[in-house]
Amino acid sequence: MLLTGFSLLTSLLYLAMLVIAVVALVFAALAREDAYRAADKKTKPFWLVILGITVVVNLFVPMLFLQLAGLVASIVFMVDVRPALRQVSGGGRGGRRGGGSSSDGPYGPYNGGR
Repeated sequence: MLLTGFSLLTSLLYLAMLVIAVVALVFAALAREDAYRAADKKTKPFWLVILGITVVVNLFVPMLFLQLAGLVASIVFMVDVRPALRQVSGGGRGGRRGGGSSSDGPYGPYNGGR
């Protein structure tokens, strides 16, 4: 029983690593090429190849060391590269509406009822 529980846990971890890699690959594919240069990150083909290899490894090569290396690459993309791309592309906190502060309402800045 303990062995089946451990097997289920490792299967869920492998699935989570695959999902993170696929999501990172989709985000990398959807970003503009010039945003990578403007954010001073590696090129779009570089990240597509790295994340594509990560997805393939997670699907077809059950070697934990390679999967963990791919997980590191996916996390680096999601934590470092993607926010820089969003900042350069104008996709800040408020979505496509632009900057704004946290006190902005749907019709402009909230002035406290004054």
